[in-house]
Amino acid sequence: MSDVEVVLDAHAELGEGPLWDPEAGRLLWVDILAGAVHTLDPATGEDEVFDVGGPVGVVRRRAAGGLVAATEHGFAALDPEAGTVRPLAALERPGGPWRFNDGACDPQGRFWAGTLAYDLSPEAASLYRLDADGTVARVLDSVTISNGIAWTKDGGTAFYIDSPMLRVDAFDFDPDRGWLSNRRTAVSVDVPAGAMPDGLTLDAEGGLWVALYGGGAVRRYTPAGTLETEIAVPATNVTACAFGGEDLATLFITTARQELSDDQLAAEPHAGAVFAVRPGVTGLPAHEYAG
Repeated sequence: MSDVEVVLDAHAELGEGPLWDPEAGRLLWVDILAGAVHTLDPATGEDEVFDVGGPVGVVRRRAAGGLVAATEHGFAALDPEAGTVRPLAALERPGGPWRFNDGACDPQGRFWAGTLAYDLSPEAASLYRLDADGTVARVLDSVTISNGIAWTKDGGTAFYIDSPMLRVDAFDFDPDRGWLSNRRTAVSVDVPAGAMPDGLTLDAEGGLWVALYGGGAVRRYTPAGTLETEIAVPATNVTACAFGGEDLATLFITTARQELSDDQLAAEPHAGAVFAVRPGVTGLPAHEYAG
């Protein structure tokens, strides 16, 4: 296994949502609170920025071209080349201020994304699904900080993280209806005080890679839920990870500067950077939005 390297010293406030674009050979990622969608060339360090005009939790490629995004309060189609943001669905919900957070597409091309309350009120958030026809369904309620979601290679199981629960849950997945059932704990994530699991991705062998926010690491758990590998990252707030590169053998890792004191930032000059490591396994191609 190679060492973790800085790919882009971005100083992102809340870097998140890495996604490999195989056609462009670039890494997409977002700085959520800055409302910025980044397109990074890992070979050169060139990083293009598209301003969405407000917080953006996650983006995914659209089969029709461009991107689909979970913005602050809804879903939108993005065309960074044309510089356009086209709303697809706006959501309203009671309670205090909230926004969308992490998400992904399922094997059938539906876009899933969850929310959080800005004050992190317990069980005030939800997980939503945007279907190809633009219909939005609320799939899970009583969520606190909706984070990583991913599907097994055969599409029969979905894994999901609600961060304060300190675990990865597994669901049986109905591909026809796009529904989750039989919730159970797949991984109990034992972390230091103040840390929690954040983003999630799977490798081609079925291993679960979990970013530890506040824990300065990415971990690989076996399909049976056993901790196998921990990769230290020189940034406390590790937010997400995704496999990329032509061979899908590079694990790209996003981090954040938010919630760090001046002393912590001085001790962590690369907080908010995008990192990379080759962990010795390959990933799975990311699914696109079919709408």
